Amino acid sequence: MIVAAEGRRRFILVRWAILTKMGRSLALFGVWSRRHPVAPKRIAILGSTGSIGQQSLEVISATPDLCACALAAGCNWKLLAEQAKRFRPAIVAMSDEQAAGRLCPLLPAGVELLTGPEAMTELVRRSRPDVVLSGVVGSAGLAPTLAAIEVGATLAMANKETLVMAGAIVMPAARKAGVPVLPVDSEHSAIFQCLAAGKRQEVARVVITASGGALRDWDGERAEQATVEEALDHPTWRMGRKITIDSATLINKALEIIEAHWLFGLAAEQIQVVLHPQSIVHSYVEFRDGSVIAQMGPPDMMLPIAYALTYPDRLERRTPPLDLPAVGALTFSAPDGRFARAVKLGYQAVTRGGLTGAVLNAANEAAVQAFLDKRIRFGQILPLVEDVLNQPPPASAVTLEAILATDRWARARLEEGIVAAGPVTAAKASRP
Repeated sequence: MIVAAEGRRRFILVRWAILTKMGRSLALFGVWSRRHPVAPKRIAILGSTGSIGQQSLEVISATPDLCACALAAGCNWKLLAEQAKRFRPAIVAMSDEQAAGRLCPLLPAGVELLTGPEAMTELVRRSRPDVVLSGVVGSAGLAPTLAAIEVGATLAMANKETLVMAGAIVMPAARKAGVPVLPVDSEHSAIFQCLAAGKRQEVARVVITASGGALRDWDGERAEQATVEEALDHPTWRMGRKITIDSATLINKALEIIEAHWLFGLAAEQIQVVLHPQSIVHSYVEFRDGSVIAQMGPPDMMLPIAYALTYPDRLERRTPPLDLPAVGALTFSAPDGRFARAVKLGYQAVTRGGLTGAVLNAANEAAVQAFLDKRIRFGQILPLVEDVLNQPPPASAVTLEAILATDRWARARLEEGIVAAGPVTAAKASRP
């Protein structure tokens, strides 16, 4: 009887393993979730009302094996109310308390509301999701990212600023906790996918591509006077305001150099940037034998978002195939002029180490916001950031407290630079 029971148990286990493997294969074709219901992967989205957050919810809406268990936003209470009604998360968070007051009566019954500056962090701790997708802008993503590591949630990182300012803390903490860190940035998702073609020690270099942003065809003198509206008019990507301005200055590539350094353990000399206006090749990796592996696709953030949320599987998406003959020529060039000057900041931060990334991130955030508020000209962003980066930071040891203090210090120095430069007259539209 014991032998027979043991044999039957083994048969059941083997049969379960086979069916599980079949289910994973069927899931790629959208079959498993319909015929064999399983517990969906629970996703917490930080920045659900932003560009990345909205596109992430589109992916979740189209994928039965995913659910939005928690949503966090800054001040867009109307959109968060709509999202809560549609996706019925257990918890929502809004950092702006006045906006939260307007949101509260619109929430469906049973949806808990957290408010205040620590609301996102508390949301992560209380919801304990399977995946935290960080789509918030800037340094606001740091505390909830560390909370995600505490609860053991997989990190899907669209917030590059967190790694730029605190990669020295975030990555070791994630490794110690056994928490996967999956890049959502299209360029770093591309590198992540390309690295599967070889061993990490076999990598000679990675090449990050850059669209060049809204002003890529403008000469330096004309670009200096670009209006906010002109700098936000990106020709290929649909993104938030801050990252769109970063794309126009190309400081986004400086930040991405630092992000690649922390994500993949690469030295500064192993990371290069090239301009690629078609935005079809998102990055490529060269191995030591000379082989080059590139990741290609249309300029659509839904692709890297879906890859991160469904990893290690690939979601079947009903999208038109990439038609390279229709795209035509793919062109590449080295950054020069103001673009080379912006990219250089990333290499400086990696080489200097310490708190330099925190300085660069904070100074750039403050400068971009000043430009969006029309307090400075577009052409002032890069010089103001350079000036702050060239000042010695207030501390040397890399701790969470030092990073936060450096963030405040860099913003204050940037503001001093704006005041010293004097008021500016709003630039007139400079298109011909």
